[in-house]
Amino acid sequence: MERNTHLTISILLSLLLFGVGTAGYMLIEGWNLGDAMYMTLITLATVGYGEVHQVSSAGRIFTGVLILMGVGYFMYVGGSIVQFLVEDRIRIIFGRRKLNKQIAMLKGHYIICGYGRIGRALSRYLTERYLNVVFIEKRIERQPAMDEDGVLYLVGEATDENLLLKAGIKQAKGLIAAVATDADNVFLTLIAKQLNPNLFIVARAIQNTAKRTIEAAGADKVISPYDLGARRMAHAILRPTVIRFLELAFTDDATDIQVEEIQVKSTSRLLNVELKNSGIRQKLDLIILTIKKADDTLIFNPTADTRIEVDDTLVVVGRAKSLTALERMLRS
Repeated sequence: MERNTHLTISILLSLLLFGVGTAGYMLIEGWNLGDAMYMTLITLATVGYGEVHQVSSAGRIFTGVLILMGVGYFMYVGGSIVQFLVEDRIRIIFGRRKLNKQIAMLKGHYIICGYGRIGRALSRYLTERYLNVVFIEKRIERQPAMDEDGVLYLVGEATDENLLLKAGIKQAKGLIAAVATDADNVFLTLIAKQLNPNLFIVARAIQNTAKRTIEAAGADKVISPYDLGARRMAHAILRPTVIRFLELAFTDDATDIQVEEIQVKSTSRLLNVELKNSGIRQKLDLIILTIKKADDTLIFNPTADTRIEVDDTLVVVGRAKSLTALERMLRS
């Protein structure tokens, strides 16, 4: 907006000066339009050509004033150009420093490699859930989109070990590999697991044949968008009611029914309490679908006598307000 203002002022000033100079020579010296315009042009440009006609004393005074006005105008334009360059550079430097400082302070965050269509959609979904996310994108032309979306990001190759360290991979909770090729996703997964063996990695497989390779590289979950889309379409025909429920539970829109997973902390007030005495069903009206134990075993539809133990992960369905209350109970 400020740039457009400076540009508009510069154009208006140039037209005003040219118009005043032309009108002045026509009125003072009585010249025709062509001679007056030419004299104004060479005067403002200070090129040093000879006068078009003999100039009177009044004309010389007017020419001197016009020269001073022209010099002032060019100084204003030159100063504006320097201001643009300096301000842009300062804005870039301080903006980058601010982003780097914010990234350095993160812990338990997620790193997403790639800000294409999938990466941008992930950004909206995860930030809506107030999760800290850092993006790594190599294409500089996507930087304006990241600035517009207000995300934390680094520009460069996601397979660059130094860039991953700068993104805080050692303190990160998870990484999503969604770069351009399967080969890059394999290499990225290998480097990420080497830097942080406890990192949970979700990787995209463009070709189904690459799934095993990416899993062998260390990815905890490999997803093929095309395969996933095909299965979703098939289930929409075979099990429309189930799909409708899942869409309701996982939708990004404002809905009161959600499916959530909550991990039990050692400080939980429900630790070692049986489900029938926990009040989860009676008071919060929540349904526990599955409990994942610390050794990764799953208990589907747990019985009322099942005890809640530390590091259990409860998969629960119910209203958002009740889920929030349960999260507080399981973590404090």
